[in-house]
Amino acid sequence: MGEHAIDVKNISIHYRILNSASVRGGFWGKKKRNLVHEAVKDLSFSVDRGEVLGIVGKNGSGKSTLLRSIAGIFAPNVGEIDLHGYTVSLMALGIGFVSRLSGRENIMLSGMLLGFSEKAIREKMDEIIEFSELGEFIDRPVATYSSGMHSKLAFAITAMLETDIMLVDEVLSVGDSRFQKKSFAKMRELIMDVNTTVLIVSHNMETLRSLCDRVLWIHDGVMKEIGDTETVIQHYNDFMNK
Repeated sequence: MGEHAIDVKNISIHYRILNSASVRGGFWGKKKRNLVHEAVKDLSFSVDRGEVLGIVGKNGSGKSTLLRSIAGIFAPNVGEIDLHGYTVSLMALGIGFVSRLSGRENIMLSGMLLGFSEKAIREKMDEIIEFSELGEFIDRPVATYSSGMHSKLAFAITAMLETDIMLVDEVLSVGDSRFQKKSFAKMRELIMDVNTTVLIVSHNMETLRSLCDRVLWIHDGVMKEIGDTETVIQHYNDFMNK
């Protein structure tokens, strides 16, 4: 067993939600209904430094919630996540951008939130802009961007401002086919660094087969299986095709 980069220990993540009846009750004096959604339930696993772990599961199974918790966007209600002092970044559509700011300004803001100095970000600025292929849109508010443009900028920032742990949430499958190929090639390059730890959420099984050392399968917030990539993918596909 290698040195752990990530230890997830018995975490549970709950959302408190309001339905339309709750909202009406607030206006008309009726008792509000407290609804709790359990997104992740008593989940535990470890990831070695330099390992690439894929995460599969149907929509709504808690995959993105798990990544956001590891990224520190919010804390689990129960349990602990230990990153052992390693830096972490999350590639996900719409995460971390301020819509009224330009793409260039969001590059600076995102880099500083990742812990990079202003000097280091400026040194990488042209490389990030070139990879993103946004052209003149880089100086326009990201509120005007399409989903594909958001994805390109998110990938470019995280790929060029490298952290110890990279969390990738479906962004390899967004954008035109040429950019997808370029992103996939860049991800392969990053993974070649034995010190970089990567978690990838994807519905593309071929991507996971090509990149991952192991796969974690989550179903309705609960771990179904973790292990060899091909074995877990086969079990997952069999389950989904029933």
